[in-house]
Amino acid sequence: MEFSAEQIASLLGGIVEGNPNVKVSNLSKIEEGTAGTLSFLANPKYTHYIYATDASIVIVSETFVAEKPVKSTLIRVPDAYSAFAQLLEIYQKYKNDKSGVSSLAFIASSAAYGDDFYAGEFASIGERVVIGNNVKIYPQAYIGDDCTIGDDTIIFPGAKLYAGTVVGKSCTIHAGVVIGSDGFGFAPQADNQYKKVPQTGNVVLEDFVEIGANTTIDKATLGSTIIRKGVKLDNLIQVAHNVEIGENTVIAALTGVSGSTKIGKHCMIGGQVGLAGHLTIADGVKLAAQSGVASSLKEENQIWMGSPVVPIAEAKRTFIHMRRLDQLSKRVQELENKLAKLSE
Repeated sequence: MEFSAEQIASLLGGIVEGNPNVKVSNLSKIEEGTAGTLSFLANPKYTHYIYATDASIVIVSETFVAEKPVKSTLIRVPDAYSAFAQLLEIYQKYKNDKSGVSSLAFIASSAAYGDDFYAGEFASIGERVVIGNNVKIYPQAYIGDDCTIGDDTIIFPGAKLYAGTVVGKSCTIHAGVVIGSDGFGFAPQADNQYKKVPQTGNVVLEDFVEIGANTTIDKATLGSTIIRKGVKLDNLIQVAHNVEIGENTVIAALTGVSGSTKIGKHCMIGGQVGLAGHLTIADGVKLAAQSGVASSLKEENQIWMGSPVVPIAEAKRTFIHMRRLDQLSKRVQELENKLAKLSE
């Protein structure tokens, strides 16, 4: 499908500078732009590419001033990066705009779904499942009994939702995600064996949540593991039973959150962070990559680093001292040698 510069400008509320009728059918990076593609310029480091790119249309900010002739048609907008992100979102929705139920999908007779529903090959939808409008369930996804899925949610191939999982509106669940598997609950016995503690709860995802590929979220022992509105989880994250993650918190890959830990709103957690169980993390906390959190962090909007974590300024000072350990060791040795000679 092709779109003209005029159509795109109308969609973004921008102004065309050049040929309003030039058309594009694909997207490209500005340094790799070819005829028929649309690109954008937001980072000043890439400005030199705009004078050489073959992209037919380039989105630029209103403040951009060309120092040489530009052969591409420009669309001027208040913020080029935000405008291009908006365009990518529309493009992604267009790509994922599937509908219809494959003859190879299984849908239980007691399940119900809304308008513009899509279920791909070998998707399995269990008893009493309730699915909203414009939901896309890709091939080989599994939706267990008594699940609820809100409008405009996308569940990609191979994702698994155990029975009783609740998913809100406009969520995205990527391939290989497992939601609602048993929490890690085992009671030690007198004979040194472990007895499994039944996990009877579920998982609740509120609206606008995105879960990255191969992330796992365990159901609660009792009650619910809760992922609040707007949370974004990267790939390969482990969220244990009875965890609660606050609104608009983002967590990067390979992080593990132990059972019953409560993470506040608007937090940012880097990759490979480990959080012990039964902790409370205050709103707005930032955790640097590979941090280890063994106790609650109750001060809001603080940045922490290290294992165990300390305030980031202290962590940086410690790191500097560690880099100087070799020099300090040599100085101590020299001082010891001088003291030894004085003693003689």
